[in-house]
Amino acid sequence: MIDVLYFAWVRERIGLPRERLETRARTVAELIVELRAREERYEMAFADLKSLRVALDQKLSSFDAPLDGVREVAFFPPMTGG
Repeated sequence: MIDVLYFAWVRERIGLPRERLETRARTVAELIVELRAREERYEMAFADLKSLRVALDQKLSSFDAPLDGVREVAFFPPMTGG
């Protein structure tokens, strides 16, 4: 099982702040494919990966990163600040 967290507009599009999933995905990219296949709201949330970031166990990561041993995946828009 893996905890998937959604932040900002990702959460708004999906309608959930988090969920616990059973997955066969080996990478973040494969997890996204599984999520997009679930419902249209997931398809909309993951339509433009250039405007999305991912963290694995609270460490910024890439979409090709392996999920082996990961307990938490968080999706969020790029951070801006000053």
